[in-house]
Amino acid sequence: MIPKVIAEAGGWAFVIAILIAIALAIGIARWAKQRRMETGQGFPTWRTNLGVLIGLPLVVYVVAGTSLTVDLPELKGFNFQGGLNIRPEFLALVVGLTIYTAAFIAEIVRAGIMAVSHGQTEAAYSLGLRRGRTLRLVVIPQALRVIIPPLTSQYLNLTKNSSLAIAVGYPDLFAIFSKSVLNITGQAIECIVMIMAVYLTISLLTSAFMNWFNQKMALVER
Repeated sequence: MIPKVIAEAGGWAFVIAILIAIALAIGIARWAKQRRMETGQGFPTWRTNLGVLIGLPLVVYVVAGTSLTVDLPELKGFNFQGGLNIRPEFLALVVGLTIYTAAFIAEIVRAGIMAVSHGQTEAAYSLGLRRGRTLRLVVIPQALRVIIPPLTSQYLNLTKNSSLAIAVGYPDLFAIFSKSVLNITGQAIECIVMIMAVYLTISLLTSAFMNWFNQKMALVER
């Protein structure tokens, strides 16, 4: 059991303000990047976005009279009441998949960064760029071309590995179709086809997005 935040009538205005602030921050970051590419002039993107992300929701919170309450879990009777209930099986699944997949992704990112020639970093330093800007503007854009293809495979593996939830007793898609629906209907072939169709759809959507992102990051020959 963990605390649960409850948004009352005015709370939804606060949530919408947060979403608008995130959209504005993304727009400002894109505009600043385009401005830098065209004019070479920098823009304090981080400070501006931080002000937008904090300032806009804060103004809405004060003006709209937003009310947010925290529902704390309390032991009443033989069980806890209130708060947000997270099943131990779900937590075990999330922690296990996160640690397992994060290890592979971390190695992929490390290998991608190491694949960038050290001369690129030295050239950036010679131009007066600091370590953070060198990593963000020089190293990462080149490393992404090495990182994205194996990263796509890891995302696909993560989708398929989620079916291991049945091993810890969490009723995921595979467990529901293979046990509940199959036992009720007795239609084994139809259930397997539906499971295959769902996982295939998720995999195709993931691959399509990552391929689009890979093409966007690819070098443009002139």
